[in-house]
Amino acid sequence: MAHVYYEKDANPKQLAGKTIAIIGYGSQGHAHALNLRDSGHQVIIGLPPASASRAKASAQKLEVVEPGEAARRGDIIAVLIPDPVQPRVYAEAIAPHLGPGKTLLFAHGFNIHFKFISPPPEVDVIMVAPKSPGHRMRELFTEGIGVPALLAVERDASGQAEPNALAYAQGIGCLKAGVIRTTFKEETETDLFGEQAVLCGGVSALITAAFETLVDAGYQPEIAYFECLHELKLIVDLIYQGGIKYMRYSVSDTAEYGDYTRGPVVIDAHVRETMKRILADVQSGKFAQEWMEENAQGRKNFLALRARAADHLIEQVGVELRKMMAWNRPAEELTAAQASARR
Repeated sequence: MAHVYYEKDANPKQLAGKTIAIIGYGSQGHAHALNLRDSGHQVIIGLPPASASRAKASAQKLEVVEPGEAARRGDIIAVLIPDPVQPRVYAEAIAPHLGPGKTLLFAHGFNIHFKFISPPPEVDVIMVAPKSPGHRMRELFTEGIGVPALLAVERDASGQAEPNALAYAQGIGCLKAGVIRTTFKEETETDLFGEQAVLCGGVSALITAAFETLVDAGYQPEIAYFECLHELKLIVDLIYQGGIKYMRYSVSDTAEYGDYTRGPVVIDAHVRETMKRILADVQSGKFAQEWMEENAQGRKNFLALRARAADHLIEQVGVELRKMMAWNRPAEELTAAQASARR
């Protein structure tokens, strides 16, 4: 069974007198910074002069400095910027200021596990990874509720890495819900596999294939959209609330029987073998190397894939159908806000 920590396992005095430097102020960065600040910890934000997030952080009365200055002053340096840019920022702004007594903290193990970042041996390396988008983590924190998180210690040079990680987890509110002990390897590999096989790649490909199957068979695209995409939220919400068993309890017996008898036909032995190959590419570092090379070469293939997917009939139909849903703020209205939050 997993080892789970709660608030009784942390001592906030571990961070007394320490400065926490948050590098980045996007979805995770802003939530970590504000929660830690409101928990009584000393926080500074590291952002380049051209960052659009500087104004947001300053408006929240947080001190904003350049990343190098934040790393120099920070006792704990939380690297909360996108994976592809972390190695460059680390090399240029963080590495020159590392030494004994410093801690590097990540919310995802990608760059440490695959060795795109290799900290010096005298530096503690830890991870606190909330299992929630940053905005939701912040909302729940203000309500006195935490979100679960994962915690890992890659290197404990000081002998205080785990107590510091627990104090940090408490500061962002996650120990209220519970924090599970893991490793950088386990978190990274399961995270990438889950995204590719189920949460993003698997689900989006399954939805699109089912939509295309109905449309190719002569059914109206609008009906196909409702049956293969729109209603998915109803099922996911039930699974989220009570697991697969609760979903099956909640749907019709017809749907449940179709689940048992046709689901394994769709996800058959061939699909399982494909999943094993996807996992092998994650474990070997093949996917990580491919993704970092794609970024180094200007994301040409990635952007082409994005544009092609955005032009699919399922997206065109969805734009029109969502106009019928007065209760649902269209995603089109959120695009600019989401893009800004990622910077």
